[in-house]
Amino acid sequence: MEVAEEGPLSGRVAVVTGVSRRAGIGFAIARGLLAAGARVLVQSWAPHDDEQPWGADPDGVEGVLEALGGTGPRLDHIAADFADPEAPRRVVDRAVETFGAVDVLVANHARSKLGGLDEVTAEELDLSWAVNARADVLLVQAYAAVRDDARPGGRIVLFTSGQHLGPMSGELPYAISKGAVHQMTLSLSDALADRGITVNAVNPGPVDTGWAGGEVAESVRRALPAGRWGTPDDVARLVRWLASDDSAWITGQVINSEGGFRRSAM
Repeated sequence: MEVAEEGPLSGRVAVVTGVSRRAGIGFAIARGLLAAGARVLVQSWAPHDDEQPWGADPDGVEGVLEALGGTGPRLDHIAADFADPEAPRRVVDRAVETFGAVDVLVANHARSKLGGLDEVTAEELDLSWAVNARADVLLVQAYAAVRDDARPGGRIVLFTSGQHLGPMSGELPYAISKGAVHQMTLSLSDALADRGITVNAVNPGPVDTGWAGGEVAESVRRALPAGRWGTPDDVARLVRWLASDDSAWITGQVINSEGGFRRSAM
């Protein structure tokens, strides 16, 4: 891809977590921020993708980075497991070491594992909480500790899911931990509002990243008025706006970007 030197985010430094597959949301977000002129540190943890039915990117993280234009003056990468409580600080510190500052934090990463009430274990609940919720708080804390408030454009974007709009009883550890992200957004925004830093969360709705197939894919498609799933680029456009100066008056919000998804139609 061509990486813009000038754009609405020129001079800004962004951290984007969960960038390990070209089909994923994180990749589209990083690509959009680079195209807008930002310098970007991306975080990945490919072992999680290896555990999933869809698997890791066929060309590995190296292929992902190459598709983003390659590491260099505008792009850096760190592999980090957010099950480790020290990992969030290391990720943010890497951005400062590489680019000298951090302005935008996009916490897109997630641990996802199917499991209903009968299958829930204490181990999976703890791990989902650690990766999906605890890491977000620690990322925000690390960001706040190094953020230079004299720089413009302090932005934090978290990711929740649709658990507040409809039940997700087949993904309880994931839904419960993402519910925590939903609830933390307003309080974190208040903690940072006086510093000119906005904090918002995105519920991207059903997004085609290659995880669903067969009847599930068709059932969701029928429940979307546009007759298609959301795409990673749909999400990336919203995040790019939230990272920009145009969103300065928006904070503490959970934005449902679902294309009119009708759960009752499934």
